Amino acid sequence: MPARATDLTGLPPAFVMVGNIDGLLDVDIDYARRLIAAGVPTDLHVLAGAPHAFDSLMRDTAVAQRAQRILEDWLADTSTVS
Repeated sequence: MPARATDLTGLPPAFVMVGNIDGLLDVDIDYARRLIAAGVPTDLHVLAGAPHAFDSLMRDTAVAQRAQRILEDWLADTSTVS
């Protein structure tokens, strides 16, 4: 499990997205903080009102659609970086 890794240096840019009512919220935020501390370019997004697996279980909701746009924008931005 990546969140349990002790050495995060040298990892590629990371994208972490979690809902603020997800049971793994604290774990995801801690992982993002550890990535940042290790010098890994990291984007952390906490979405209000989103439970665990909202992006797959609630695809037609506004929050899931917003999450998809955020991810697509991040992927577009990282694909232009050389």
